[in-house]
Formats: sequence, structure tokens, C-alpha cells
Amino acid sequence: MKQIVSWLSALGIAVSIFGCASAPAPMTPLMAEHLRSQPPIRFLLTFDDGPSASRFANPTQSILDDLAHNPVQSGIKSIFFVQTHASGGGGTELGRKIMQRENDEGHLLGFHTATPHHANHRFLSSEELEQSLTDGVADIKAITGAAPTLVRPPFWNYDQRTFAAYRQHGLHILLTDLSANDGKTWGITFSPRRRSNLVRQLSELREHIAAGERPAVNACIPVVVTFHDVNRYTARHMQEYLQILVDSAREVGLATSAKPFYDERSELQRAAMASTVARSDQPVHLPGVWNWIWNANKP
Repeated sequence: MKQIVSWLSALGIAVSIFGCASAPAPMTPLMAEHLRSQPPIRFLLTFDDGPSASRFANPTQSILDDLAHNPVQSGIKSIFFVQTHASGGGGTELGRKIMQRENDEGHLLGFHTATPHHANHRFLSSEELEQSLTDGVADIKAITGAAPTLVRPPFWNYDQRTFAAYRQHGLHILLTDLSANDGKTWGITFSPRRRSNLVRQLSELREHIAAGERPAVNACIPVVVTFHDVNRYTARHMQEYLQILVDSAREVGLATSAKPFYDERSELQRAAMASTVARSDQPVHLPGVWNWIWNANKP
């Protein structure tokens, strides 16, 4: 089983490194007309796999600095889906201090996993999954004072069993609309097609927005974006990514809110909850090759 997971991970990494070469979906006059009746979008940033416990140029801390101070919009708040027991991250003293900082600076902590490594929840026994959920919820509650309400399944993978287990712990699955394709754990970690990748994904999402299929919260349509705060390349280019998102929305004809990113925790929470997966059998679209792999293999 571990060999299969390794192969699938390698395939996902290979696809994400080079991105999709397809051109953005074209804007039609009818789509442009429909978009004019829709609320503006607002980017909801999320980060997976952290915090990093590196003592050298810590990427999570760099990202926190850039979210607080950047030329696009200062004081951006985001959701960090944390690994609270990770041997090189949340399970260390530095990792816990960084999670405390994330909370103190107004960000949301969501649950990713509480295993020593990035374990796929579907491949854990019921006892192991229950222990991970119990530990992770308790870890986050000890930092924030409240149990988390959001979960991002490792490898985007869940089924009826894990979905039910999440709900028993008050956790709701938040997937993503856009992926920076930066979730690489081996080899090359840069994203050579970062701008064209986000433009293409936004152009595809635009069709659903024009059709009125996306919920609005406080007169804005949340657009969930996923990065990985353990990726040093992402950390070095975080300010650039923020500008790329704003530029990409303009390029595909999507109006953004006056503040294109969320900057208040309660608003961030409401927007995220409106974007969660309601049912275990709900059709979803996952980033890159994962959509085909997991939906093709769900029982």
C-alpha cells in the first residue's frame, strides 16, 4: 500500500511541477453579461502541511510576515491546516510556538493531521484515525481556546468512513478552488507556470460563477486558494503570488472586492464554512491529477 501511495504522490508531483499547458477558457459575451450580475470575488488563502520547524529561514514565519505586510493588502488573514504532531513541524517546540503566533495574529487553525508524518487518513485504521482526530482537535483547542471546525484531508483523500469521523469531531472538509501546485515533498519545489496555472484555473471557475453556482457571503464570493507554507519557494515568492492572484482575476474578467483578501477572522470563518463539502457523496473537483485518482478509487 505504501508503494502505491508513493507512486501516486510522485505522479501528482510530476503533474503539478509542470502544470497544465491548456489555454484559459475564453470569455463569451453571454458569460460577461452574467458576470455583471454576480458579486465580486474575494480570495480565501489556505496553507497546508505546516508549520515548518526549520531554524533556518523558516518559511512559515516568512509567509506570516508577508501576509501582515505586503504591497497588495496588509493584514491578510488565512487558514493554516496544521500537522500538530509532525516530527519536523507541529510536534516540536518551535512548531507549537508558530501555531500560537498564527492564532495570535488572527489567522484560523484548521486540522490536517496529528500523525508523525503526512499520513493518508483513508489508510489509517479506525483506531488510528480516531486517535489522530482526538489529538489534533485537542492540540488546536489548547492553542486557540476552541475546537477547530475545518479539516483538509491529507492528499485531498476522504471517503464515507473518514467523512463521518470528521463530522463526529465537528470538522467540515474544505477543499479548494485554486491550487498553486506547490505541494511538492520531493525534488523540484519551484512552480515554473505559476501565473498561467492560476489564470487557467480562474478562467474555469469563472464559468461556475457566471452560472450563479457559487455562494456569496457578505456580498462577496469566496475563492479558496491553496498553498503550502513548508515550501521555501512559495515563501520566497509569497508577495508575488498575492499580486498574481489579483492580476489573474483582472485578466479573466472577474471583479474583486475592494479588499481582495480576507483580513478579519470571523469573516474568514464564515466564508470558509460556506465553501465546505456538505455530503460525503457530493461531487467535487480536486487539484491536478488527484481528482481522477481518488474519485476513480472511492468505494
